[in-house]
Amino acid sequence: MTPPRRGPADAGYLVFADVDETVIRCRSPLEFLDHYFAERHGQAGRRYAAAVRADLDAAVAAGSSRDEANRRYYAAWRGERLADVRRSGRDWYLRRREEHGFFIGETVDALHRHRAASAEVALVSGSFAALLHPLAEELGATHVLAAEPATERGVLTGELVGPPMIGEGKRRAVRALLASRPAVDPGDCHAYGDHVSDLPMLQEVGHPTIVGGSPELLALLPRANRLGVWVGV
Repeated sequence: MTPPRRGPADAGYLVFADVDETVIRCRSPLEFLDHYFAERHGQAGRRYAAAVRADLDAAVAAGSSRDEANRRYYAAWRGERLADVRRSGRDWYLRRREEHGFFIGETVDALHRHRAASAEVALVSGSFAALLHPLAEELGATHVLAAEPATERGVLTGELVGPPMIGEGKRRAVRALLASRPAVDPGDCHAYGDHVSDLPMLQEVGHPTIVGGSPELLALLPRANRLGVWVGV
């Protein structure tokens, strides 16, 4: 008899992956900022995107947290139509994916191995969901845990629904998904991240992996695996 096909709810374990500089070699929100505003608003849009980047750099230099910088980033999108952002986000991804070096191959290979072992993969990112859904489709990820911009009548308000998907926001999202899978032991689960802001997510699973060898992250989580070392479950 052929065994029944396993669905997401039957996954043996979960895998949580940060995206920027963990799965792909770029900071997608900033690249998309340039892409979208140039595409939609021409030269004026290019100047606007450059001004937003300068404002974010100044805020970080002055000591703003990544959470605050993320909120400032989404505030810059006030007045844009969500439908336009979604269309442009898919266009950005489909263009960038064709460029050599866009993906971090070691991480992508690891996620494919997890999927082959019947794991359920979740992408966890502070970036636009519009950029992440086509990536999730390509990787076979079941969930996209991303920032959710608030809208009114299909137009972005510049606010977020809930906290940014950074730091403790990632921890809350990971815990919520784990709570929906009571048969899954967090100790059997994996997570991948590259920055200290991923630490709360990495701490929630039994098999954290640091991508890129951040000294700060390695010091805070010395038990973590390093990218390229496959640890079976």
